[in-house]
Amino acid sequence: MTESPAADRSDRRWWADAVFYQIYPRSFADLSGDGVGDLLGVADRLGYLELLGVDAIWLSPVTRSPMADHGYDVSDPRDIDPLFGGMAAFDALLSAAHDSDIKVVMDLVPNHTSREHPWFEEALRSPTGSAARERYIFRDGRGPSGAEPPNNWRSIFGGSAWTRIAEPDGSPGQWYLHLFAPEQPDLDWNNPEVWADLEKTMRFWLDRGIDGFRIDVAHGMAKPPGLPDMPATPDGSVVELLTGDENDIRFNNPGVHRIHRKIRRVLDDYPDAVAIGEIWVRDGSEFAQYVRPDELHLGFNFALAEAPWSAARIRTAIDESLAAVHAVRAVPTWTLSNHDVDREVTRLAKGADADAGRDIGTKRARALILVELALPGTAFIYNGAELGLPNVDLPDSALQDPVWERSGHTDRGRDGCRVPLPWGGDRPPYEFSTSADTWLPMPDDWASLTTEAQLEDADSTLSLYRTAIELRKSRSEFSGDSIDWYGSRPDALAFRRSAGGLICVVNAGTEPIGLPPGTPLLSSSPLTGEGLLPPDSAAWLVPPAAADRGA
Repeated sequence: MTESPAADRSDRRWWADAVFYQIYPRSFADLSGDGVGDLLGVADRLGYLELLGVDAIWLSPVTRSPMADHGYDVSDPRDIDPLFGGMAAFDALLSAAHDSDIKVVMDLVPNHTSREHPWFEEALRSPTGSAARERYIFRDGRGPSGAEPPNNWRSIFGGSAWTRIAEPDGSPGQWYLHLFAPEQPDLDWNNPEVWADLEKTMRFWLDRGIDGFRIDVAHGMAKPPGLPDMPATPDGSVVELLTGDENDIRFNNPGVHRIHRKIRRVLDDYPDAVAIGEIWVRDGSEFAQYVRPDELHLGFNFALAEAPWSAARIRTAIDESLAAVHAVRAVPTWTLSNHDVDREVTRLAKGADADAGRDIGTKRARALILVELALPGTAFIYNGAELGLPNVDLPDSALQDPVWERSGHTDRGRDGCRVPLPWGGDRPPYEFSTSADTWLPMPDDWASLTTEAQLEDADSTLSLYRTAIELRKSRSEFSGDSIDWYGSRPDALAFRRSAGGLICVVNAGTEPIGLPPGTPLLSSSPLTGEGLLPPDSAAWLVPPAAADRGA
């Protein structure tokens, strides 16, 4: 038996089995007509989210920002950017969402600020060693004239993680650390002012009525003492990507847990609120430390979002994820994609014939959402996944992700998974906006993927999501927090919820397979005439005893 024993506790919270829907606001719905999604657009589409059946929405950053990294460079964490409609639009959305019984979680960005944050602007005007500089990580450069960066760290977005400033008198000065873009200077979490300001920000939004935070780069705030050089890779280079590698000393330093315990103490003053950490840490025992009882409530888990289409790898991802949270009696989480990774339709098509790629990727993505929603714990859905959207191969001229420029045009970045959602009609902008000039161009072949088209099709991916979420909420077979594995052939897997009895079967092979005893409840592809599960498919079954009871 593989367990996650967070269920059946008297203190079970609303988020412990919730379905969260991540909204990338720029790309969800544009009500203002400027080609960029906004909060009034989100409010306008709440009926769709009710129809989908989600419990909560997670808003990617909407606070004030120069948008160098599309909101993850925050210049004022306690105000809403006018691009998204300002504070009035946020308050209207929060009220309408709560009236619809939908919780609202915001992104919180504690690792860094914008270069245009008043604190950093003050630091640039202030001398070396000043209190203003000590809020950030400023260091003298190496070499006789300080012309070399303080260490060999690389930015996640490419290039050095250090930028040199000009001192107030115009002379070449110190360097500041930015693990991401130069427009995102890292804060120094050894400075008590930094914590005091974050607490002020958290209480500002919690007092306003939000239901929690998703914490960006939750494994990144604490830096290793002395900022030592990173070890070189075998070819002599230095790692640049956010890989979660255990040798990446930029992240997952022990001091980060002190920060999360302080965050949790604030959240404990708001008992219904949730803290969800973005944790790129692959080692299960290390991951578990972030979701101990006095730290984060949930840790965003990328195991299924990274697993290839392989029964063995999917099973390993599930086993390791459940084992990690079991160790600390935490709630497991699952997702197949988000704004930083390839959409599942595209990712799961890798290795398939180019002409059939989208079709195969769609079948596999439909199968995996049944896996995700069959598992115990909290589920996250990235906007557009329910439509079966693929990544879009955008022209070079359209790319906006800072990764594109920082990598010297060798990494196309994340824009391909952030293209606006299609709502209706047969050509761009598909009712996303009244403007044809959307912030990222929309493809010409998405007419069949619009919500309008899919709501009218009982076999669409959207209809599959709606049905699956409704069954997950309403059927007793989904109860309990442990699973049992069935014996199965190497290219398939099957498990059951050990309390409720729901059976989930996945066929990752090339031939149809038989199903265990039970009554089919839902399948990602139609069963064959002989009742077999076709390749690239998944099915839910009700066990015989439950079927006999009419559960």
